[in-house]
Amino acid sequence: MPLPEGTLPVAVALLVAGLASFAFFRVGTMALGSEEAFKPVVSMWFATFALAPGVFLPLEQELGRAISARRAVGQGGRPVLMKVLALGLALAAIVTITLIAVGPWLADDYFGGNWVMVAALIVSIVAYAPTHISRGICSGSARFRAYAVVMGTDGFVRIVLCLALAAVGVDAVGWYGMAVAVAPMIGVIAVASKGQLRTDPGPPASWQEVTPNLGWLLLGSIMAAGLVNAGPIATSVLASSSEEALVTRFGYGVILARIPLFLFQAVQAALLPRLSRLAAAGEMDEFRSGFTRLMYVVGGVGLLGTVGAWLLGPFAVELLYDAELSRRTLAVLALGSACYMFGVAIAQAVIALHGHAQVAMGWTAGMVAFVVSTWLIGGEVFRRVELAVLIGSATAMIVFVWALRSRLRSGAVPNESSMLEAMTDMPFEA
Repeated sequence: MPLPEGTLPVAVALLVAGLASFAFFRVGTMALGSEEAFKPVVSMWFATFALAPGVFLPLEQELGRAISARRAVGQGGRPVLMKVLALGLALAAIVTITLIAVGPWLADDYFGGNWVMVAALIVSIVAYAPTHISRGICSGSARFRAYAVVMGTDGFVRIVLCLALAAVGVDAVGWYGMAVAVAPMIGVIAVASKGQLRTDPGPPASWQEVTPNLGWLLLGSIMAAGLVNAGPIATSVLASSSEEALVTRFGYGVILARIPLFLFQAVQAALLPRLSRLAAAGEMDEFRSGFTRLMYVVGGVGLLGTVGAWLLGPFAVELLYDAELSRRTLAVLALGSACYMFGVAIAQAVIALHGHAQVAMGWTAGMVAFVVSTWLIGGEVFRRVELAVLIGSATAMIVFVWALRSRLRSGAVPNESSMLEAMTDMPFEA
């Protein structure tokens, strides 16, 4: 079967974003001279990708679903977009005010006394709001190349800015934080300048049209994005002033452990559109068979990632970042990523079966398990956090297995709009 439309552009964008992440950490550390100096950027990086997808991904999902539904009946999506823009502005304002309120704590305890990094974090939130809305327009309008440009340009511009700062000898950490913050806007500007974010007039939209599942999606997305980035954030909070290099080093391990997640995204780009067509056609036997194959692929990728982390992880960290991490830490992080990957895949199936509330509860259970585990487990910082990440991801995965069985037994059937929400439910960024 030919690859679905948009598969190759999105796969290329994912590859660019993944490679740019590896390069950014390496170049940034070298430019600033040490892992300790780069620590505020690492802390800001993971805080950004815990907050931005968590808050704005549901807007992307609901906007894409609503525009796609209108497009199917020949109606323009501009009224829907206006509603989502208002929601996006409100959410961005709430997060910004919250960050300003906790700014003194962030500056003193999280960013090591650097207020510029607080400003960079706020700028990144403001930048990612239109980025996710733009991706919602593109996915709902089937403009997959534009979607790929928005996604891939973010990572590409980030590393270009980092290289430029390093080339001219900039060693102020705030500039590298701002490079993370402003990068996503470049792709939005690029596709907007070509008219690829245009929407057509249509019948007035009610709030119900754009928010039927927004509350559950928002809760689930915040918890899921928080969980996948909780390890580095917790390490940054728990590490003493003499252990700042550990935060950067732990970030290296997390980025390497996410390689299976990047591969998983590429697999999804090829398989989920086909599952969507099967669901829309009511071919549930084929849908179940296709989902089972997806689980086999996820299991294979997760196993490969965990074994690879144990065998080659320390060598890869030394080669890429000239740093040291133990086999245990890398293998546990990779296993946690594998559990998270299973969780994302199964959660998507639950969303496709209209189980938005169960998905929100599953990610919340995982986040609670992470927090409790971090508190209860003693010993060194790495050990506490890596085991908590594994326990939290495994908890969410188990809840989703139960939820999927429950939805299937109840006779729930996916439709095209629920499948679109499921396909775009990727609560983590590169």
